[in-house]
Amino acid sequence: MRAIWKGHISFGLINIPVKIFSAVEESTLDLDMLDSKDHAHIKFKRVNETTGREVAPSNIVKGFKVGRKYVVLEDKDFEAADASKTKTIDIINFVAEEEIDSLFYEQPYYLEPETSGMKAYALLRDALQATGKVGVTSFVLRNKEALAILKPYKNVIVLNRIRFKQEIRETSELKLPPVSKTKTKEMSMANKLIEQLTASFDISKYKDTYSAKLMKIIRDKAKGKEIVVPKMKIVHKQSDNLMDMLKESLATKKKKAS
Repeated sequence: MRAIWKGHISFGLINIPVKIFSAVEESTLDLDMLDSKDHAHIKFKRVNETTGREVAPSNIVKGFKVGRKYVVLEDKDFEAADASKTKTIDIINFVAEEEIDSLFYEQPYYLEPETSGMKAYALLRDALQATGKVGVTSFVLRNKEALAILKPYKNVIVLNRIRFKQEIRETSELKLPPVSKTKTKEMSMANKLIEQLTASFDISKYKDTYSAKLMKIIRDKAKGKEIVVPKMKIVHKQSDNLMDMLKESLATKKKKAS
């Protein structure tokens, strides 16, 4: 793995030098874009809007338009905006993890300590584990300020980026049914179905089956086989009786279990 950030965790007066590594990798198939006429590979080029000539990556800079002109930004400008946050994961405070809604979670990363920070890293990791708390942090990654939490996972400290409050859209524009405050027969039946389907969470049981099925289609098409698209069954209509559907769901689950 290649480190995407180097700096240190600030924990009181303790500074822990660390590297950040991505904790995830895509499971989707890497599909190429082709011309439908001759299946030639489509390539994208960075071209100068004025001259139409291709521009080498080394000659590309970033800028912000002010009036009619662009202000070009250099690496030192991004660091000058907040030098400490570009090099420091500053722990602001500690909170109980269950207080953070899953809606805010965005991207996980692994933190690896430098040799000089092994002892302090282990202390922070084990203290988080013992207290059941997570550290709320703020730092700059790829020229963007990020809010994140630090939490222990097995023997590693995970930095999980979370979204700012202003990045979450309000639900007021959605057409939603009102929240029921009374316990109806349908609600009681739905609760029974939920209880019947409740199990301990085991992430290893869930697989990305779509990519595997898509790969099978690719292999079949390569062999000249005709692909048949299955018809989708409408499972719910506005006119359906919810109570009858709940009863049938409970009965179906019982039959499978027996």
